[in-house]
Amino acid sequence: MREVFVLGVGQSDFGKMPERSIADLGGQAARAAIADAGINSAQIQAVFSSRVYDAMITSQTIMKDLGVTRVEMVNVENACAGGSTAIRSLYKDIAAGFVDLGIAIGVESMTTSPIAGKLIPPDRDDLDGQLGLSMPVLFALQAQRLMETHGATPEDFAQVSVKAHDFGALNPRAQYQRRFTVEEVLASRMIADPITLLQCCPNTDGAAAVVMASADVAKKYSEAPVRIAGSALVSGDYDFRRSDITTLELGARAAARAYEQAGVAPSDVDVVELHDAFASEEIVHYEDLGLCARGDGVGLLRSGATSIGGRIPVNPSGGLLSLGHPLAASGVRVICDITDQLRGRSGASQVPGAKVGLAQMLGGVATGLDAAAGSVHILTV
Repeated sequence: MREVFVLGVGQSDFGKMPERSIADLGGQAARAAIADAGINSAQIQAVFSSRVYDAMITSQTIMKDLGVTRVEMVNVENACAGGSTAIRSLYKDIAAGFVDLGIAIGVESMTTSPIAGKLIPPDRDDLDGQLGLSMPVLFALQAQRLMETHGATPEDFAQVSVKAHDFGALNPRAQYQRRFTVEEVLASRMIADPITLLQCCPNTDGAAAVVMASADVAKKYSEAPVRIAGSALVSGDYDFRRSDITTLELGARAAARAYEQAGVAPSDVDVVELHDAFASEEIVHYEDLGLCARGDGVGLLRSGATSIGGRIPVNPSGGLLSLGHPLAASGVRVICDITDQLRGRSGASQVPGAKVGLAQMLGGVATGLDAAAGSVHILTV
């Protein structure tokens, strides 16, 4: 296996932009990534793209406007982990020596999708979802269990949202750049007890792109490329084998694989970007990623370690809660933000001296499974 490096990253604007097409959003991100890499678009040998809604030949639709044709283009779907899957797929092609240089893109236009203005509906084959176990309800049940077993309180969940919006206020790309208090978060409309509106991520339009290369190519264009030291993508397990709903086993399994490949421990990680579609789940991820001992997630949050200036800042971008969640783009976006952190160019939300970063993303539910897909990438400089 060859080493794989991030050569360039790019993001579009994030927000509600129904006037902008998939080609427009994806093209903005791809052009930015190509420019950041210092390459010409004609050098790209492979394209992997992901989109959840209205998905059809996404790669070709975006790249034709950049003058890229006649190369292998693959379009993948894995719910919110789709972008991570595109990253993982290109990573494997470069590591295996099939190509030396490629681009991974995630893009979504939620405001023009069939579910614009609505909750994400369950699939017709998802019986649990059809009976009412929607995403907010699923995470509300988990939050209730955290209150029962971990001593979590509604104020703790609200604090996760406050933290995310504090970070988001520092990020010019964030969909929401407004700070809130714990009281304001708790007073927002109840969605599924104890989850209130300001503890739910917004629907967002946006795109992100990452140019990746082999070591030989990377050293020609950058003196300090960011290495993808660990890459893992796993699927969920049967739900009947799940003994504890305060953990997402696939997330822990993906993290263990990525740590082992990278040769680093959780204590080595300086900064984390992760899936926080609902505020309460962030506490679960702390434990699944090994950022604290099992059962200490609430304590880690209360210590301030994951906040601005803390020991291990989590979602300094603002996360899905503040930056926004264009489903398939988010798995690529977390790689972009971690890369920027390791290059020291994250502006007001920069984590000083960051050398090791972790990008995590989860996606999808289906009746009978605990979750659908989980991915963890560890990046180093």
